[in-house]
Amino acid sequence: EVRLVESGGGLVQAGGSLRLSCTAYGLLFADYAIGWFRQAPGKEREGISVISSSDGSTLYADSAKGRFTISSDNAKTTVYLQMTTLKPEDTAVYYCAAYEATSAAIPRFWGMDYWGKGTLVTVSS
Repeated sequence: EVRLVESGGGLVQAGGSLRLSCTAYGLLFADYAIGWFRQAPGKEREGISVISSSDGSTLYADSAKGRFTISSDNAKTTVYLQMTTLKPEDTAVYYCAAYEATSAAIPRFWGMDYWGKGTLVTVSS
């Protein structure tokens, strides 16, 4: 059974930082790309960042560039999202997701095969 388990969410003041973790179970980690998505109340889910476990290539949404950094520890089958300079508008449930990707594939925000249950990030003003 494939599971993606997020952790690291919580309450933080504006300007602060958080690091989210997504640990994958039951899949061959190196064959997958792992992404972070978020959904704020009343809004559609949006892609934040994706990393390919095979070659480390990354994709960032404009909202994440310069503030968020995605990284991967293949030995721990875990992907991290380091978030800095957080803003109240970053408040959302953050989800990780995975799709099977070839080594030459460009990271993308669509076509996820598996989803985690999410972790809540609340940024107070």
